[in-house]
Formats: sequence, structure tokens, C-alpha cells
Amino acid sequence: MPGFLQRFMPRDGDFFVLFRKQAENIVSGANAFTSMLEHYTGVPEQVQRVKAIEHQGDEITHQIFRKLNQTFITPFDREDMHELCGTMDDVIDLIDAAASRFVLYRVDRVRSGTIDLTKVLAAATAELSCAVHAMESPDKALQHVIEINRLENESDRICRTLIAQLFEEEKDPVQIIKWKEIFEVIETAVDKCEDVSNVIESVILKNA
Repeated sequence: MPGFLQRFMPRDGDFFVLFRKQAENIVSGANAFTSMLEHYTGVPEQVQRVKAIEHQGDEITHQIFRKLNQTFITPFDREDMHELCGTMDDVIDLIDAAASRFVLYRVDRVRSGTIDLTKVLAAATAELSCAVHAMESPDKALQHVIEINRLENESDRICRTLIAQLFEEEKDPVQIIKWKEIFEVIETAVDKCEDVSNVIESVILKNA
């Protein structure tokens, strides 16, 4: 096991197994959400699939925290492990929150441009997973961190454009409120991907 993990993770590799499992779960959630919007039928059932993935994420989060409480020597700073676990959990929670709003707000059709935003979210989660899997190779992980930052900027741009179009095209104030919130929750999920990448970058730099 080369480099970073050999020096800092030999005592307990199970933590990284769990972090990788959580990252893959986040990707599954983002892909299920995107698929829901691309195939917008049977929405309550599709939302339940996203929620089931979120519940799996909660269980992984609890496993990590239980393991932290039982482990004396951790692979890297305990505080950073808490933050990495917490921010990853935030991502899947926000994906679930965004999907749930389509049922809560009884959305009958997906506005143009929404899927573009969710595809950026899905891409950011894929890069997040790659970064977590590449932590034993810091240079590779940092490349994924850079790409997540780019995708976060892209999501900001798309979100601003969608909200501007919403105010121009929609006359019903209730619809404006609903859709503005949906766009902002999706964009916040991408922001949280960047938060995860910042923790990964911090861990790598601390242990370089």
C-alpha cells in the first residue's frame, strides 16, 4: 500500500472502506435523482428510492461515528474524520431533500434546465467518489478536488440563470417560490460536494 495510506492508515483500513462506501452511495443517490427527472413518471416511487439510498447513507454515517468512538488511533485527525463524515452525509441529505420537494410541492412537470443542474450535481458526486478513492495517491485526489471546484462554479452559473429565467417566465408567485427553492437546494448539494473536497484537500496537505 503506497505513500499516504502506508504511512497514515496502516492501523485501520476499515475507515476508508466506509468512506468509499459512503461516496459510492452518494453517487447512487445523485444518479437516481437525475434519472427521476429524466423519466418523470411514478415520481413518489422514485423519490422513495432516493430516500432509501439516503437511509443507507445514514447507516454508514452511524457506522463511521461508532467506529470513531471505539478507536483510539485513527488514520488522520479525528476532527477531520468527523468533518469528512458529516459533510458527506450532508450531500446525500440534500439530494434527498431536493427529490422530496417534487412530491411535497406536487410538481407536475420538470422545468427546462433543471436536468442540466442535476447533471452537474451527479458529475460532482462522481468526482467526489474518485477523490475519496484516490486519497492514497494525493496528486490524483487533488485533480478531482480541482474538478469539483470547477463544477461548483458551473452549478452557481446554471442556478443563477435558471432563477433569472424563472422570474422572467413565471407569473404565479407560488411556482416561483417552489422552483427557486428547488434550484437552490440542488445547488447547495453541489456546494457540499465542494466542502467534502476541501476536507480531503486539507487532510492531504496536513499529511504531505
